[in-house]
Amino acid sequence: MPTAKKTTRKTATRKRAARGTPKAYRALTLDRRDGVAWIVLDRPDVHNAFDETLIAELTDAVAAVDVDPDVRVVVLCGNGRSFCAGADLTWMRRMAAYGKSENLADARALARLLSTLAHLSKPTVARVHGNAFGGGVGLVACCDIAIAVQEAMFAFSEVKLGLIPATIGPYVVEAVGARHARRYFLTGERFTAAEAWRIGLLHDIVPTGDLDARVSEVIDLLMQAGPNAQAEAKVLVRDIAHRPIDARVMEATARHIAKVRASPEGREGVAAFLGKRRAAWVPPPPPEDAGTEP
Repeated sequence: MPTAKKTTRKTATRKRAARGTPKAYRALTLDRRDGVAWIVLDRPDVHNAFDETLIAELTDAVAAVDVDPDVRVVVLCGNGRSFCAGADLTWMRRMAAYGKSENLADARALARLLSTLAHLSKPTVARVHGNAFGGGVGLVACCDIAIAVQEAMFAFSEVKLGLIPATIGPYVVEAVGARHARRYFLTGERFTAAEAWRIGLLHDIVPTGDLDARVSEVIDLLMQAGPNAQAEAKVLVRDIAHRPIDARVMEATARHIAKVRASPEGREGVAAFLGKRRAAWVPPPPPEDAGTEP
């Protein structure tokens, strides 16, 4: 029979194997704690702008947390004054000298990052503490929930450089609609957090001092829900968006709920509700909230 020390070591080894070997990133930090993965863009000297290193590392980090069984929620943040200022100028200078094949490979890398983030099976929250331009707005649009401070500014400035917001385009249009995208893609003008909320890019805008509290509230809400149900709900939205409600959609949704209802998590959730108890996936309350009864 293994000792407690050996059992603990084996358990830790299994967890490390499930989420992959921890990596030392250069352009971001990844911190997993209490079921939440905090991915922080960490190039403050260039306002967390994209280059090939940040794109590759962010793609890797998002993929890593997706397969980590200990992670329930992913929060995307930025270090420094800005959330993400789009493309790094030095990187853009290098790209200007690229040929068509090199530019295509570079664009595909960014497209792969955006797709990986948008299709993450776990809930994602964009914590926008400062400005987001170009590709930075694309990151916001790819997240399930976006919360920003009132002072944040946004822009699709690509046209001012003779470029277009191509790889981020599908996610932005999905978030704000074609009509709003046409205006802001064409003008390249900056717009406020209030406008970003009005057109559907943001879900909440808060004073700077309230940002972390609001993000924590959203995390708490997300932790109450079944993780498998959340993953299935994200699939559901992708499957039914912009489709007519016809017989095929009706049959697909009926099969989807039947599958989820018969799953172990679905059975546990209903049993917990009927039994007036906490579902297995819900974290226990903090000790100070647990009451003082013996």
